[in-house]
Amino acid sequence: MNLDNLLHKIDDNRQKINDYRSLSPEEAKELDQYYKVGTTYSSNALEGNTLTLTETKVLLEDGLTAGGKPVKDFYEATGHAKAYDYMLSVARGGELVFSEAMIEELHRLFYEGIDSENAGKYRDHQVFITGTDYIPPEAKDVPEQMQWLITDLNEQKGNLHPVLLAAYAHRALVDIHPFTDGNGRTARLLMNLVLVNKGYCIVSIPPVMRQEYISALVAAQREDNPTDEPFSTLIADCELEAQKDYVRMFRIQMDKE
Repeated sequence: MNLDNLLHKIDDNRQKINDYRSLSPEEAKELDQYYKVGTTYSSNALEGNTLTLTETKVLLEDGLTAGGKPVKDFYEATGHAKAYDYMLSVARGGELVFSEAMIEELHRLFYEGIDSENAGKYRDHQVFITGTDYIPPEAKDVPEQMQWLITDLNEQKGNLHPVLLAAYAHRALVDIHPFTDGNGRTARLLMNLVLVNKGYCIVSIPPVMRQEYISALVAAQREDNPTDEPFSTLIADCELEAQKDYVRMFRIQMDKE
């Protein structure tokens, strides 16, 4: 399915889901927890975190840690959960206005248990991304590029389809790589902030799609003929799968394709 058709299908599903959406407080709470555990697991697993989905669930819901796992993995899970809660509060807070403070807070909440000195603060040194020839901007240029990104996102939010805006926000933040570490997870939280604010489903990128995910980012970052289409298509595919999962959980009747 090409990107235009994907977006059309996603919007059709969104309308049907929204027509159904009158969740009880208990259902809404359960759903938020379901997505928090799932996105925390998948986003961390993409970056090499060793906690399983079950271990992540037990940690976040019962506070119990799995033996033999690195301490950093636990901090990444609990930090991501805190940042996820903040993401939801902003996404549900009315009209979306992008700001540096919002992105910095997403990172701070995720990263403060790992490195409190650098949590929520732009990097002061050069960083490199493994698996790609792309080199992020120099540290001295990060503040200016972040200011430009915020201006651009606030201008584009009325022009781009929300799924494309979410994918672009993710990709552009990873391009700048403003933080010492945790850029990918911050970018995925920012992406989902856009999606939730616009009435779409939370997107998790399965760890088994890691290579496809990286390749799509590389296509957008390459020096010759860069293109956002593979990455936008990947995010749209994941949104469609998230909608199918939602429909399955609530047994919503959909037209057969």
